[in-house]
Amino acid sequence: MPLPTVATSLSAKLLVLTILFVLLAEVLIYTPSIARFRMGYLEERLAAAHIAALSVEAAPDFMVTRELQAKLLAYTGTHVIDVIQPGARVYMLSRPMPPEAAAVYDLRGTGLWMQIVDAAAALGRGLGDRENRVIRVIDRSPNDPAQRVEVTMDERPVIEAMLDFSRRILAVSVGISLFAAVLVYLTLHALLVRPMRRLTADVVAFRRDPDGAPPVVPGRRRDEIGVAERELASMQGTVRAALRQRERLATLGTAVAKINHDLRGILSTASLLSERLTESGDPEVRRVTPRLLASLDRAVELCGQTLSFTRDGVLPLAPAPADLHRLAEEAGAEVLATVRPDGGPVEATWINDIPAGTLAVVDAAQFGRLLVNLGRNAVQAGADRVRVAAESGPGGQPDGRLLLTIADNGPGLAPRARENLFQPFAGSARAGGIGLGLAIAREVARAHGGDLRLVESGAGGTVFALDLPQGKPGAGGVAVARHRSIVSH
Repeated sequence: MPLPTVATSLSAKLLVLTILFVLLAEVLIYTPSIARFRMGYLEERLAAAHIAALSVEAAPDFMVTRELQAKLLAYTGTHVIDVIQPGARVYMLSRPMPPEAAAVYDLRGTGLWMQIVDAAAALGRGLGDRENRVIRVIDRSPNDPAQRVEVTMDERPVIEAMLDFSRRILAVSVGISLFAAVLVYLTLHALLVRPMRRLTADVVAFRRDPDGAPPVVPGRRRDEIGVAERELASMQGTVRAALRQRERLATLGTAVAKINHDLRGILSTASLLSERLTESGDPEVRRVTPRLLASLDRAVELCGQTLSFTRDGVLPLAPAPADLHRLAEEAGAEVLATVRPDGGPVEATWINDIPAGTLAVVDAAQFGRLLVNLGRNAVQAGADRVRVAAESGPGGQPDGRLLLTIADNGPGLAPRARENLFQPFAGSARAGGIGLGLAIAREVARAHGGDLRLVESGAGGTVFALDLPQGKPGAGGVAVARHRSIVSH
Protein backbone atom coordinates (compact mmCIF):
# COMPACT_ATOMS: atom_id res chain seq x y z
CA MET A 1 0.00 0.00 0.00
CA PRO A 2 1.56 3.36 -1.03
CA LEU A 3 2.06 6.13 1.48
CA PRO A 4 -0.55 8.93 1.39
CA THR A 5 0.02 11.93 -0.83
CA VAL A 6 0.44 15.46 0.48
CA ALA A 7 -3.25 16.23 -0.12
CA THR A 8 -4.43 13.14 1.78
CA SER A 9 -1.71 13.10 4.41
CA LEU A 10 -2.21 13.63 8.10
CA SER A 11 -0.33 16.91 7.85
CA ALA A 12 -2.81 18.39 5.35
CA LYS A 13 -5.78 17.28 7.43
CA LEU A 14 -4.16 18.75 10.53
CA LEU A 15 -3.60 22.09 8.79
CA VAL A 16 -7.18 22.31 7.50
CA LEU A 17 -8.68 21.32 10.85
CA THR A 18 -6.55 23.86 12.70
CA ILE A 19 -7.72 26.67 10.38
CA LEU A 20 -11.35 25.59 10.73
CA PHE A 21 -11.18 25.39 14.51
CA VAL A 22 -9.56 28.81 14.82
CA LEU A 23 -12.19 30.30 12.51
CA LEU A 24 -14.90 28.64 14.58
CA ALA A 25 -13.43 30.20 17.71
CA GLU A 26 -13.39 33.57 15.96
CA VAL A 27 -17.05 33.16 14.99
CA LEU A 28 -17.94 32.45 18.59
CA ILE A 29 -16.05 35.58 19.60
CA TYR A 30 -17.49 37.65 16.73
CA THR A 31 -21.14 37.00 17.60
CA PRO A 32 -21.22 38.88 20.93
CA SER A 33 -18.68 41.39 19.58
CA ILE A 34 -20.91 42.56 16.73
CA ALA A 35 -23.88 42.77 19.09
CA ARG A 36 -21.84 44.89 21.49
CA PHE A 37 -20.63 47.08 18.59
CA ARG A 38 -24.22 47.81 17.55
CA MET A 39 -25.14 48.70 21.11
CA GLY A 40 -22.13 51.00 21.38
CA TYR A 41 -23.00 52.72 18.12
CA LEU A 42 -26.58 53.37 19.23
CA GLU A 43 -25.44 54.59 22.67
CA GLU A 44 -23.09 57.06 21.00
CA ARG A 45 -25.99 58.41 18.97
CA LEU A 46 -28.14 58.73 22.11
CA ALA A 47 -25.35 60.56 23.95
CA ALA A 48 -24.86 62.98 21.04
CA ALA A 49 -28.64 63.50 20.81
CA HIS A 50 -28.82 64.31 24.54
CA ILE A 51 -26.12 66.94 24.20
CA ALA A 52 -27.85 68.42 21.15
CA ALA A 53 -31.18 68.59 22.99
CA LEU A 54 -29.62 70.52 25.86
CA SER A 55 -29.19 73.47 23.47
CA VAL A 56 -32.93 73.97 23.80
CA GLU A 57 -32.44 74.75 27.51
CA ALA A 58 -29.96 77.52 26.66
CA ALA A 59 -32.18 79.11 24.02
CA PRO A 60 -34.56 82.00 24.87
CA ASP A 61 -37.99 80.65 25.77
CA PHE A 62 -36.62 77.15 25.12
CA MET A 63 -36.90 77.77 21.41
CA VAL A 64 -34.15 77.36 18.81
CA THR A 65 -34.14 78.50 15.23
CA ARG A 66 -34.95 76.06 12.43
CA GLU A 67 -31.45 76.49 11.02
CA LEU A 68 -29.84 75.48 14.35
CA GLN A 69 -32.29 72.64 14.82
CA ALA A 70 -31.49 71.28 11.33
CA LYS A 71 -27.75 71.48 12.05
CA LEU A 72 -28.13 69.67 15.39
CA LEU A 73 -30.20 66.88 13.82
CA ALA A 74 -27.75 66.53 10.96
CA TYR A 75 -24.82 66.39 13.42
CA THR A 76 -26.44 63.61 15.42
CA GLY A 77 -27.74 61.74 12.34
CA THR A 78 -31.33 61.74 13.59
CA HIS A 79 -34.76 62.91 12.51
CA VAL A 80 -36.34 63.42 15.95
CA ILE A 81 -34.80 63.82 19.42
CA ASP A 82 -36.84 63.62 22.63
CA VAL A 83 -35.29 64.04 26.09
CA ILE A 84 -37.61 63.33 29.02
CA GLN A 85 -36.29 64.71 32.31
CA PRO A 86 -37.51 63.67 35.78
CA GLY A 87 -39.89 66.63 36.11
CA ALA A 88 -41.76 65.52 32.97
CA ARG A 89 -40.04 68.32 31.08
CA VAL A 90 -39.50 67.39 27.47
CA TYR A 91 -36.86 68.78 25.16
CA MET A 92 -37.60 68.05 21.52
CA LEU A 93 -35.79 68.57 18.26
CA SER A 94 -37.52 67.52 15.07
CA ARG A 95 -37.45 67.93 11.34
CA PRO A 96 -40.51 69.60 9.79
CA MET A 97 -41.90 66.31 8.42
CA PRO A 98 -40.17 63.47 10.25
CA PRO A 99 -40.58 59.97 8.73
CA GLU A 100 -42.53 57.22 10.47
CA ALA A 101 -40.43 54.70 12.38
CA ALA A 102 -40.61 51.13 11.00
CA ALA A 103 -39.39 49.57 14.25
CA VAL A 104 -38.84 50.56 17.88
CA TYR A 105 -35.86 49.32 19.93
CA ASP A 106 -35.98 49.86 23.67
CA LEU A 107 -32.46 49.24 24.91
CA ARG A 108 -33.37 49.42 28.59
CA GLY A 109 -32.78 46.02 30.15
CA THR A 110 -32.03 44.32 26.83
CA GLY A 111 -30.06 41.12 27.47
CA LEU A 112 -27.10 39.81 25.50
CA TRP A 113 -29.22 37.23 23.65
CA MET A 114 -31.66 39.85 22.35
CA GLN A 115 -28.74 42.08 21.39
CA ILE A 116 -27.27 39.21 19.34
CA VAL A 117 -30.63 38.51 17.69
CA ASP A 118 -31.16 42.20 16.78
CA ALA A 119 -27.59 42.47 15.43
CA ALA A 120 -27.97 39.32 13.32
CA ALA A 121 -31.29 40.60 11.92
CA ALA A 122 -29.72 43.95 11.06
CA LEU A 123 -26.81 42.26 9.26
CA GLY A 124 -29.26 40.08 7.37
CA ARG A 125 -31.16 43.13 6.17
CA GLY A 126 -27.92 44.86 5.25
CA LEU A 127 -26.68 41.94 3.14
CA GLY A 128 -30.01 41.18 1.49
CA ASP A 129 -31.76 44.54 1.19
CA ARG A 130 -30.00 47.79 0.40
CA GLU A 131 -33.05 49.96 1.23
CA ASN A 132 -32.91 52.27 4.20
CA ARG A 133 -35.23 51.83 7.19
CA VAL A 134 -36.19 54.35 9.91
CA ILE A 135 -36.04 53.09 13.50
CA ARG A 136 -36.81 54.58 16.90
CA VAL A 137 -34.30 53.91 19.70
CA ILE A 138 -35.10 54.41 23.39
CA ASP A 139 -32.67 54.24 26.31
CA ARG A 140 -31.49 56.05 29.40
CA SER A 141 -29.11 58.85 28.61
CA PRO A 142 -25.46 57.69 28.75
CA ASN A 143 -24.70 61.14 30.19
CA ASP A 144 -27.41 61.12 32.86
CA PRO A 145 -29.23 57.84 33.61
CA ALA A 146 -32.05 59.79 35.25
CA GLN A 147 -33.12 61.13 31.84
CA ARG A 148 -34.57 59.14 28.97
CA VAL A 149 -33.56 59.79 25.37
CA GLU A 150 -35.58 58.78 22.37
CA VAL A 151 -34.33 59.27 18.82
CA THR A 152 -35.70 58.52 15.38
CA MET A 153 -32.89 57.74 12.95
CA ASP A 154 -31.93 55.90 9.77
CA GLU A 155 -30.80 52.29 10.27
CA ARG A 156 -28.57 52.17 7.22
CA PRO A 157 -25.61 54.01 8.82
CA VAL A 158 -25.71 51.51 11.70
CA ILE A 159 -25.65 48.57 9.28
CA GLU A 160 -22.82 50.06 7.24
CA ALA A 161 -20.75 50.56 10.38
CA MET A 162 -21.48 46.95 11.42
CA LEU A 163 -20.44 45.63 7.99
CA ASP A 164 -17.23 47.61 8.11
CA PHE A 165 -16.53 46.25 11.59
CA SER A 166 -17.23 42.72 10.34
CA ARG A 167 -14.80 43.10 7.44
CA ARG A 168 -12.07 44.20 9.84
CA ILE A 169 -12.85 41.31 12.18
CA LEU A 170 -12.78 38.87 9.25
CA ALA A 171 -9.40 40.11 8.10
CA VAL A 172 -7.97 39.86 11.60
CA SER A 173 -9.54 36.42 12.09
CA VAL A 174 -8.08 35.04 8.87
CA GLY A 175 -4.66 36.39 9.78
CA ILE A 176 -4.85 34.93 13.29
CA SER A 177 -6.12 31.61 11.91
CA LEU A 178 -3.31 31.30 9.39
CA PHE A 179 -0.69 32.31 11.94
CA ALA A 180 -2.03 29.92 14.58
CA ALA A 181 -2.46 27.14 12.02
CA VAL A 182 1.12 27.46 10.84
CA LEU A 183 2.45 27.42 14.41
CA VAL A 184 0.30 24.44 15.40
CA TYR A 185 1.08 22.65 12.14
CA LEU A 186 4.84 23.06 12.48
CA THR A 187 4.78 22.02 16.12
CA LEU A 188 2.58 18.96 15.66
CA HIS A 189 4.33 18.01 12.44
CA ALA A 190 7.65 17.90 14.28
CA LEU A 191 6.27 16.16 17.38
CA LEU A 192 3.69 13.79 15.90
CA VAL A 193 3.27 13.71 12.13
CA ARG A 194 6.86 13.19 11.10
CA PRO A 195 7.48 10.38 13.63
CA MET A 196 4.16 8.79 12.61
CA ARG A 197 5.16 8.93 8.94
CA ARG A 198 8.45 7.30 9.81
CA LEU A 199 6.65 4.58 11.79
CA THR A 200 4.19 4.08 8.93
CA ALA A 201 7.02 3.72 6.43
CA ASP A 202 8.72 1.18 8.71
CA VAL A 203 5.49 -0.83 9.04
CA VAL A 204 4.91 -0.80 5.26
CA ALA A 205 8.51 -1.83 4.57
CA PHE A 206 8.29 -4.61 7.16
CA ARG A 207 5.06 -5.91 5.66
CA ARG A 208 6.58 -6.00 2.18
CA ASP A 209 9.78 -7.72 3.25
CA PRO A 210 9.86 -8.92 6.88
CA ASP A 211 13.38 -10.32 6.54
CA GLY A 212 14.99 -7.58 4.44
CA ALA A 213 13.41 -4.49 6.03
CA PRO A 214 15.83 -2.54 8.25
CA PRO A 215 15.05 -2.83 11.95
CA VAL A 216 13.34 0.05 13.72
CA VAL A 217 15.73 2.06 15.88
CA PRO A 218 13.71 3.40 18.83
CA GLY A 219 14.40 6.92 20.00
CA ARG A 220 14.64 8.23 23.53
CA ARG A 221 11.13 9.65 23.66
CA ARG A 222 9.06 8.57 26.66
CA ASP A 223 5.64 9.49 25.25
CA GLU A 224 3.26 7.36 23.17
CA ILE A 225 5.42 7.73 20.04
CA GLY A 226 8.43 6.40 21.91
CA VAL A 227 6.40 3.49 23.26
CA ALA A 228 5.14 2.72 19.74
CA GLU A 229 8.69 2.74 18.37
CA ARG A 230 9.96 0.37 21.06
CA GLU A 231 6.96 -1.94 20.72
CA LEU A 232 7.35 -2.02 16.94
CA ALA A 233 11.03 -2.90 17.26
CA SER A 234 10.14 -5.67 19.71
CA MET A 235 7.35 -6.91 17.45
CA GLN A 236 9.72 -7.05 14.48
CA GLY A 237 12.09 -9.28 16.41
CA THR A 238 9.27 -11.53 17.59
CA VAL A 239 7.71 -11.82 14.13
CA ARG A 240 11.06 -12.54 12.48
CA ALA A 241 11.76 -15.30 15.02
CA ALA A 242 8.25 -16.72 14.47
CA LEU A 243 8.70 -16.64 10.69
CA ARG A 244 12.02 -18.43 10.94
CA GLN A 245 10.49 -21.05 13.22
CA ARG A 246 7.52 -21.47 10.87
CA GLU A 247 9.87 -21.84 7.92
CA ARG A 248 11.75 -24.59 9.75
CA LEU A 249 8.46 -26.28 10.66
CA ALA A 250 7.28 -26.03 7.07
CA THR A 251 10.50 -27.62 5.89
CA LEU A 252 10.12 -30.33 8.51
CA GLY A 253 6.52 -30.92 7.50
CA THR A 254 7.48 -31.28 3.85
CA ALA A 255 10.19 -33.75 4.75
CA VAL A 256 7.89 -35.75 7.04
CA ALA A 257 5.18 -35.82 4.40
CA LYS A 258 7.63 -37.29 1.88
CA ILE A 259 9.00 -40.04 4.11
CA ASN A 260 5.90 -40.77 6.20
CA HIS A 261 4.37 -43.33 3.84
CA ASP A 262 7.54 -45.34 3.48
CA LEU A 263 8.37 -45.06 7.17
CA ARG A 264 4.93 -46.25 8.28
CA GLY A 265 5.19 -49.16 5.83
CA ILE A 266 8.55 -50.13 7.25
CA LEU A 267 7.26 -49.88 10.82
CA SER A 268 4.14 -51.87 9.99
CA THR A 269 6.25 -54.62 8.44
CA ALA A 270 8.52 -54.64 11.46
CA SER A 271 5.46 -54.83 13.74
CA LEU A 272 4.07 -57.85 11.84
CA LEU A 273 7.39 -59.64 11.93
CA SER A 274 7.81 -58.83 15.61
CA GLU A 275 4.48 -60.48 16.44
CA ARG A 276 6.03 -63.82 15.42
CA LEU A 277 8.59 -63.40 18.17
CA THR A 278 5.81 -64.16 20.67
CA GLU A 279 5.96 -67.75 19.37
CA SER A 280 9.67 -68.00 20.05
CA GLY A 281 10.86 -70.78 22.30
CA ASP A 282 13.20 -68.41 24.09
CA PRO A 283 11.47 -67.08 27.24
CA GLU A 284 13.55 -63.88 27.22
CA VAL A 285 12.45 -63.09 23.64
CA ARG A 286 8.82 -63.63 24.56
CA ARG A 287 9.27 -61.34 27.56
CA VAL A 288 10.67 -58.35 25.64
CA THR A 289 8.44 -58.79 22.57
CA PRO A 290 5.46 -56.76 24.03
CA ARG A 291 7.77 -53.84 24.73
CA LEU A 292 9.12 -54.01 21.19
CA LEU A 293 5.60 -54.03 19.75
CA ALA A 294 4.58 -51.11 21.94
CA SER A 295 7.59 -49.12 20.80
CA LEU A 296 6.75 -49.80 17.15
CA ASP A 297 3.11 -48.76 17.73
CA ARG A 298 4.24 -45.53 19.35
CA ALA A 299 6.55 -44.81 16.43
CA VAL A 300 3.69 -45.30 13.98
CA GLU A 301 1.44 -43.07 16.09
CA LEU A 302 4.04 -40.30 16.32
CA CYS A 303 4.57 -40.36 12.56
CA GLY A 304 0.83 -40.11 12.01
CA GLN A 305 0.46 -37.22 14.46
CA THR A 306 3.35 -35.33 12.91
CA LEU A 307 1.99 -35.73 9.41
CA SER A 308 -1.52 -34.76 10.51
CA PHE A 309 -0.26 -31.63 12.24
CA THR A 310 1.89 -30.47 9.33
CA ARG A 311 -0.65 -30.98 6.55
CA ASP A 312 -4.03 -30.17 8.14
CA GLY A 313 -3.75 -26.36 7.76
CA VAL A 314 -7.04 -24.75 8.78
CA LEU A 315 -8.91 -27.40 10.74
CA PRO A 316 -12.12 -28.28 8.87
CA LEU A 317 -15.25 -28.69 10.97
CA ALA A 318 -18.51 -30.51 10.34
CA PRO A 319 -20.55 -29.37 13.36
CA ALA A 320 -23.76 -31.13 14.27
CA PRO A 321 -25.71 -31.83 17.48
CA ALA A 322 -23.84 -34.54 19.37
CA ASP A 323 -24.40 -36.40 22.62
CA LEU A 324 -21.46 -35.50 24.84
CA HIS A 325 -22.07 -38.54 27.03
CA ARG A 326 -21.64 -40.84 24.05
CA LEU A 327 -18.57 -38.95 22.84
CA ALA A 328 -16.99 -39.27 26.27
CA GLU A 329 -17.75 -43.04 26.34
CA GLU A 330 -16.12 -43.56 22.95
CA ALA A 331 -13.13 -41.44 23.91
CA GLY A 332 -12.75 -43.37 27.17
CA ALA A 333 -12.73 -46.72 25.36
CA GLU A 334 -9.98 -45.49 23.06
CA VAL A 335 -7.98 -44.04 25.93
CA LEU A 336 -8.16 -47.28 27.94
CA ALA A 337 -6.91 -49.20 24.89
CA THR A 338 -3.68 -47.22 25.03
CA VAL A 339 -0.47 -49.18 25.57
CA ARG A 340 1.94 -48.00 28.23
CA PRO A 341 5.51 -47.11 27.27
CA ASP A 342 6.68 -50.45 28.74
CA GLY A 343 4.36 -52.38 26.42
CA GLY A 344 1.80 -53.33 29.04
CA PRO A 345 -1.89 -52.47 28.79
CA VAL A 346 -3.22 -49.39 30.54
CA GLU A 347 -4.86 -50.18 33.87
CA ALA A 348 -7.07 -47.17 34.60
CA THR A 349 -10.67 -46.30 35.31
CA TRP A 350 -12.63 -43.95 33.04
CA ILE A 351 -15.55 -42.34 34.89
CA ASN A 352 -18.15 -40.71 32.66
CA ASP A 353 -20.36 -38.42 34.75
CA ILE A 354 -21.78 -36.43 31.83
CA PRO A 355 -25.57 -36.88 31.95
CA ALA A 356 -26.99 -38.86 29.07
CA GLY A 357 -28.64 -36.62 26.50
CA THR A 358 -26.34 -33.64 27.06
CA LEU A 359 -26.21 -32.16 23.57
CA ALA A 360 -23.74 -29.77 22.01
CA VAL A 361 -23.20 -28.56 18.44
CA VAL A 362 -19.64 -29.75 17.77
CA ASP A 363 -17.64 -31.73 15.26
CA ALA A 364 -17.94 -35.16 16.87
CA ALA A 365 -14.76 -36.57 15.35
CA GLN A 366 -12.58 -33.56 16.19
CA PHE A 367 -14.06 -33.10 19.66
CA GLY A 368 -13.56 -36.80 20.35
CA ARG A 369 -9.96 -36.39 19.16
CA LEU A 370 -9.53 -33.60 21.72
CA LEU A 371 -10.82 -35.79 24.57
CA VAL A 372 -8.68 -38.73 23.48
CA ASN A 373 -5.51 -36.63 23.33
CA LEU A 374 -6.07 -35.24 26.81
CA GLY A 375 -7.04 -38.60 28.30
CA ARG A 376 -4.26 -40.53 26.58
CA ASN A 377 -1.65 -38.06 27.83
CA ALA A 378 -3.02 -38.58 31.33
CA VAL A 379 -2.86 -42.38 31.40
CA GLN A 380 0.51 -42.53 29.64
CA ALA A 381 1.87 -40.20 32.31
CA GLY A 382 0.78 -42.61 35.06
CA ALA A 383 -2.79 -41.69 35.98
CA ASP A 384 -5.03 -44.62 36.94
CA ARG A 385 -8.29 -42.70 37.24
CA VAL A 386 -9.87 -40.25 34.79
CA ARG A 387 -13.22 -38.64 35.49
CA VAL A 388 -15.37 -36.74 32.98
CA ALA A 389 -18.22 -34.61 34.32
CA ALA A 390 -20.55 -31.84 33.19
CA GLU A 391 -22.08 -28.87 34.96
CA SER A 392 -24.85 -26.62 33.65
CA GLY A 393 -24.24 -22.92 33.30
CA PRO A 394 -25.84 -20.19 35.42
CA GLY A 395 -29.59 -20.62 35.53
CA GLY A 396 -29.52 -23.58 33.19
CA GLN A 397 -30.79 -21.38 30.36
CA PRO A 398 -30.67 -22.63 26.76
CA ASP A 399 -28.23 -19.85 25.97
CA GLY A 400 -26.22 -20.55 29.13
CA ARG A 401 -22.92 -22.38 29.41
CA LEU A 402 -21.85 -25.97 29.86
CA LEU A 403 -18.71 -26.82 31.85
CA LEU A 404 -17.03 -30.15 31.08
CA THR A 405 -14.35 -31.40 33.45
CA ILE A 406 -11.82 -34.20 32.96
CA ALA A 407 -9.88 -35.05 36.13
CA ASP A 408 -7.15 -37.57 36.86
CA ASN A 409 -4.83 -38.42 39.71
CA GLY A 410 -1.55 -38.27 37.80
CA PRO A 411 1.74 -36.73 38.97
CA GLY A 412 1.28 -33.37 37.21
CA LEU A 413 3.28 -31.53 34.58
CA ALA A 414 7.06 -31.29 34.57
CA PRO A 415 8.58 -27.77 34.68
CA ARG A 416 9.85 -28.05 31.09
CA ALA A 417 6.39 -29.00 29.88
CA ARG A 418 4.82 -25.98 31.61
CA GLU A 419 7.30 -23.59 29.99
CA ASN A 420 6.56 -24.84 26.46
CA LEU A 421 2.94 -25.87 26.89
CA PHE A 422 0.95 -26.07 23.64
CA GLN A 423 4.16 -25.55 21.61
CA PRO A 424 4.46 -28.26 18.93
CA PHE A 425 7.68 -30.28 19.11
CA ALA A 426 8.67 -28.37 22.26
CA GLY A 427 5.91 -28.85 24.84
CA SER A 428 5.99 -32.59 25.40
CA ALA A 429 4.55 -33.45 28.80
CA ARG A 430 5.97 -36.98 28.96
CA ALA A 431 9.20 -38.75 28.11
CA GLY A 432 9.35 -39.88 24.50
CA GLY A 433 6.60 -37.51 23.34
CA ILE A 434 6.93 -34.80 20.71
CA GLY A 435 4.48 -32.28 22.18
CA LEU A 436 1.69 -32.58 19.61
CA GLY A 437 -1.14 -33.92 21.78
CA LEU A 438 -1.87 -30.65 23.59
CA ALA A 439 -1.07 -28.58 20.50
CA ILE A 440 -3.68 -30.48 18.48
CA ALA A 441 -6.17 -30.28 21.37
CA ARG A 442 -5.83 -26.49 21.52
CA GLU A 443 -6.14 -26.29 17.73
CA VAL A 444 -9.42 -28.19 17.92
CA ALA A 445 -10.64 -25.93 20.72
CA ARG A 446 -9.81 -22.76 18.80
CA ALA A 447 -11.42 -24.10 15.65
CA HIS A 448 -14.64 -24.34 17.69
CA GLY A 449 -14.24 -20.70 18.76
CA GLY A 450 -12.75 -21.41 22.18
CA ASP A 451 -9.36 -21.91 23.78
CA LEU A 452 -7.54 -24.44 25.94
CA ARG A 453 -5.52 -23.16 28.88
CA LEU A 454 -3.72 -24.56 31.89
CA VAL A 455 -5.35 -23.71 35.21
CA GLU A 456 -3.09 -25.53 37.65
CA SER A 457 -0.81 -28.54 37.90
CA GLY A 458 0.56 -30.31 40.96
CA ALA A 459 1.16 -33.67 42.57
CA GLY A 460 -2.59 -34.25 42.73
CA GLY A 461 -3.27 -33.61 39.05
CA THR A 462 -3.34 -31.02 36.32
CA VAL A 463 -6.21 -28.70 35.49
CA PHE A 464 -6.94 -27.44 31.99
CA ALA A 465 -9.82 -25.19 30.97
CA LEU A 466 -11.43 -25.32 27.55
CA ASP A 467 -13.64 -22.26 27.10
CA LEU A 468 -16.13 -22.62 24.24
CA PRO A 469 -18.63 -19.76 23.77
CA GLN A 470 -22.14 -20.65 22.70
CA GLY A 471 -23.00 -19.74 19.15
CA LYS A 472 -23.23 -20.99 15.62
CA PRO A 473 -20.21 -22.98 14.49
CA GLY A 474 -18.35 -21.28 11.72
CA ALA A 475 -19.09 -17.88 13.29
CA GLY A 476 -16.65 -18.26 16.15
CA GLY A 477 -18.85 -20.27 18.50
CA VAL A 478 -20.32 -23.60 19.48
CA ALA A 479 -23.27 -24.71 21.57
CA VAL A 480 -21.00 -25.83 24.42
CA ALA A 481 -19.75 -22.65 25.99
CA ARG A 482 -17.04 -23.94 28.28
CA HIS A 483 -14.94 -27.06 28.76
CA ARG A 484 -12.56 -27.75 31.58
CA SER A 485 -10.15 -30.66 31.78
CA ILE A 486 -7.95 -31.94 34.59
CA VAL A 487 -5.27 -34.09 33.03
CA SER A 488 -1.86 -35.41 34.12
CA HIS A 489 0.97 -35.52 31.64
